[in-house]
Amino acid sequence: VQLQASGGGLVQAGGSLRLSCGASGRLFGTYVMGWFRQAPGKEREFVSGIDESGGRVEYADSVKGRFTISRDNNHNMVYLQLDSLKPEDTARYYCGARIAWRPRTIEEYYYWGQGTLVTVSS
Repeated sequence: VQLQASGGGLVQAGGSLRLSCGASGRLFGTYVMGWFRQAPGKEREFVSGIDESGGRVEYADSVKGRFTISRDNNHNMVYLQLDSLKPEDTARYYCGARIAWRPRTIEEYYYWGQGTLVTVSS
């Protein structure tokens, strides 16, 4: 599976962005998908995960209520809607694919996209 993330950019605090992650291959619907982010000088951290069907989602406490994950298996896409953005959300955002519902466990992701940069100004 090859993943391609897009949709990042520069936005003011309180603004919104929609990140997209497109996947190649016919088995997209069999993967749990996750979004992680990495700020300069920090480790990559879990943001959100969604199960194979889209029926189960999980969020980091820091983004709960502000970010929304979704997926479209017909088009091999996963999305992350970012609302009420804060300067501390500034990071490069990565999408990843894995099997088994343990979305926070970064070590078990098989595939990663190249990341898309989100910058939130105050």
